[in-house]
This record gives sequence, structure tokens and C-alpha cells, in this order.
Amino acid sequence: MIPSTLRNLGLAGLLMFGMAISVARADKWPQWRGPNFNGSSAAKGLPEKLDSSTQAWAVDLPGTGSGTPIVWQDRIFLTCLDQKSSKLLAVCLSRKDGSVLWSKQVGLGYQKNDRNDTASPSAITDGKLVWFYYGTGDLAAFDLDGNQKWARNIQKEYGPFNIQWIYASSPLFYDGKLYLQVLQRDVPPRRGAATSGPPAESYLLALDPVTGKDLWRQTRPNEAVAESKESYATPIPYTNDGHTEILLIGGDCVTAHDSQTGKELWRCGGWNPRKMNSWRVVSSVVATEGLVFACPPKGGAVFAIKDGGSGDVTATNVAWKNPDLSSDAAVPLVYKDHLYVLNGDRPKTLYCVDPKTGKVSWSVTMDGRSVLRSSPTGADNKIYVMNEAGDAWVLSADESKILSKSSLGGKNNHATIAVVDGQVFVRAGESGAKLYAFK
Repeated sequence: MIPSTLRNLGLAGLLMFGMAISVARADKWPQWRGPNFNGSSAAKGLPEKLDSSTQAWAVDLPGTGSGTPIVWQDRIFLTCLDQKSSKLLAVCLSRKDGSVLWSKQVGLGYQKNDRNDTASPSAITDGKLVWFYYGTGDLAAFDLDGNQKWARNIQKEYGPFNIQWIYASSPLFYDGKLYLQVLQRDVPPRRGAATSGPPAESYLLALDPVTGKDLWRQTRPNEAVAESKESYATPIPYTNDGHTEILLIGGDCVTAHDSQTGKELWRCGGWNPRKMNSWRVVSSVVATEGLVFACPPKGGAVFAIKDGGSGDVTATNVAWKNPDLSSDAAVPLVYKDHLYVLNGDRPKTLYCVDPKTGKVSWSVTMDGRSVLRSSPTGADNKIYVMNEAGDAWVLSADESKILSKSSLGGKNNHATIAVVDGQVFVRAGESGAKLYAFK
């Protein structure tokens, strides 16, 4: 029998270890949806206002983009498109003052519309390497000092992206693997485009992050038609009952894949029974407590899927569906045991939802004509959101209360706000061509 004093020491050690992990994560925003893959962080000491009173610095970036600022200790990583030269840039800034530590060209490719450009995917880092991916299919790995380790182009190897509004999915780094999804049409989206060979496949690709070599490629079939086959979402990992899945959404369904092999485990759909041809998906899924939350496009009702099962679980695993909740672009936030759903269109409202039942606890509506396309970020009992015009709100995570509103200006702003201990990073300006730091 273990003496109580030793048990207490062991418990204290575990608590200290857990606190150390929490603190370490709070000092990093390593991927698009943060350290927990759900938009939340344990960061503390964050400002209630994002204006001149809390601004630490602001810098012009060497290009536009919608990628979220990726933060690791004293460095910030960003994907950028230099619109004058069409260069796709991998950029590293100093967290202290925003100065450029290094900038490397990864490829060439100018494409832009009001929704995104070829620098829309976010970078990723594990603290040893940093990976940059672009809508052209260019993918490259660097060490933290800017030395390139490998590079490849996914389109050149596996065929053009059949995406109407420019490919924009971010990669996922998880458990020693780099995951890319390409959920696309089986034919080019533009009339008159040359076609040859068999129809294009949608797929999930796993890479060795150190070498860039393929580990496996899993095809991901669906019965959607035309644009409804397209997805701009990002793969999300979820561990439940000791088993890790990679979750994808697009092609009129959510699928769960074995993280080691890519094998499809289950799928759930049902939101497009009439097979409408323009229901592309933008919002990634998010998961907690054995539930996977999906946001169908075009005002579709947010719903929860019970994780697990095999094959098509559409008829058996839908836990709840709330027709009063929708999100066409913003990914829901999981924070403080709540689900926060942002409807960025009309009404522009953040809903605090019980994840187990789908019932709304409270909501808060934001003014302004511009829509919100970036996803909400939660930390330090606050929620940060921004619209396309660069208006930024800080909201209470506990009640229907707006703590502050400020305007950073610009247009076509889609980057999600990143937070680390004591600091908030916002990419805004004209199509995300400026980076602000607040503390």
C-alpha cells in the first residue's frame, strides 16, 4: 500500500506536470485552430480592447493572405502572397517587435478573389520545423532559422485542384504526421477547361513531416455533385476512447479516418438530400465529449454527431440538430465546456450552446454591415472575433456582453485571431496585409 504522503506527492507532481503543459501550450499558437484544435487556449493576461491603448506594435507584411498568425515562443510565422511579383512567401517575424527575421520564396502563383487568395492556408510548426502550404499546391518545410528542408507541389504530383474559389485548406500536424485534404470536384469547375484521363479523386494525404515523403494516400469518395464536392475546411484530429481519428467535412458528409492508415471508419451526412449543386463547405468540424459538431452550408442547421460506429451512421448517430444555429464559414469554438457558434451573416450573432443538447444558453449580436468570416478565438474568459472590414470585438465568454469594439480597417479580412500568454495577434488591413500585436 502506498503511504498517503507519497500519494500526495505523486498527486502534486501530476498537478505540476499538468500545469507545466498548460503553461507551455499557452505560450504557443502552433496551428490554425490553436493548441487544442478547437479555437481555445489557456493563455492569460489578454487585453479587453484591441485599440491604440493596448497596441504593442503594428507592421506591414510583405504580402496579403488569410492565414492565421502562427506563434511559437519568440517567433511568428505567416503565409503571404506578394501581389506585385506573384511570389508565395514563407515569412518569420519577431514576436517582440514584428520585424522580419526571414522571408523565403516557396513558389509563384497569383490568384485572388473577394474570399481568399493563394496564401489562405495557415502555416504550422512543432517548434523544430515549420511547414508552409499554398493554394497552388506548393508545400515546403523550413527549420526555425529559415533553412529549407524539403519542398514539393501537390498539384503537380496528384493533379490540379478542381476548386472554384481557390484551394484554401490548411494542413494538420498531429502525432508525428502531416495531413493534407483535397476534397474537390471530379472535373474542372470552369467550362471549356481541358480534361483527360479518369475523373479526379478526393483524398486525404499523410506525409512524413521530416522528409516530406508520402506515408499513405486515402481516397475519399462521395455522392455530392458539382461544387457541393468542394471543401475549404481543414482536417481536425480527435481522440475518443483511446482511438484517434482524423475528421473531414465536405462532399455532403462528415467522415472519420483512422489516423494511422487513413481508413474510413464512419460517415454522416443528410444535410443535402436534394443534391443541390452549390453547397460547398467552408467550416471545419470541431469535437468534444464524444460529439462531433458540423456546420452545413447555406444556412443549414448545426448538428452534433455521436462519435463511433461503422459505415454510414446518418440514421443512428445524430445526437441533436438545432435549426436556429448556422455558420456558413466560421468554425465553432469549444471553450469552458461550452460550444460557441458564430453566425457571421444575418443576424451577426455569437451563440453560447450546451454541447450535449444543442440548446442556446445566451447570445450576443454584433452591429455593422460587413460579414464575419474568421473563426472565434477563446481564452482568458474572452472571445475574439473580427469581420471582413477589420472591426474587432472582444466578448465575454460567460454572458451576453460586448467588452469592446474597435476598427483596424481594411477589407476582405478573413484571418482568425491568435492568442498567447499576454498577447493577441490580429492580421487585418487590405486582405490581411498588416499584423497587429496587442497586450
